[in-house]
Amino acid sequence: MTNLQQELNGKRVGILAENHYEDLELWYPLLRLRETGAMVVVIGMKGVETYHSKHGYPVKPDVVAEETAAADLDAIVVPGGYAPDYIRRHPAMLALVKGVYDKGGVVAFICHAGWVPISAGIVAGKTVTSVSSIKDDLVNAGAKWVDQEVVQDGNLISSRGISDLPAFCRTIIAALRS
Repeated sequence: MTNLQQELNGKRVGILAENHYEDLELWYPLLRLRETGAMVVVIGMKGVETYHSKHGYPVKPDVVAEETAAADLDAIVVPGGYAPDYIRRHPAMLALVKGVYDKGGVVAFICHAGWVPISAGIVAGKTVTSVSSIKDDLVNAGAKWVDQEVVQDGNLISSRGISDLPAFCRTIIAALRS
């Protein structure tokens, strides 16, 4: 194993999945974090065997939200696409996001995924970014919105979209290192 592969050994990261996720916003962080040695699991809902991306690419959940404890995660990543509109309707997924946030773990979201921390009630008073189309939603939830490739405010990390994935993942990795 190289140093890069051992960098996040022992860190546990969950990535939330729902149908119509943005392909790269789920797979890029999943693979990048695994490359650093983190144990990454895809979290879905009970009874769902496969989720399909906006472009039809499948992902199978490793665990279900109802049986996953926030205490068992160091970070949670929420991909964008249309999936966040479904994710925010699942109380078990929102409880995981809030639980990871409350314990000081990293909550990272990209693109439209800002809807999830809004519904989890954790963006008020925080500086965040997102795709511009949900700027008003974040501002109305009490966040300060800025147009930057990545924003870290405490344990919240946010990015605008696919082109920001390298900065998004570097920031998540750096936060998990500290």
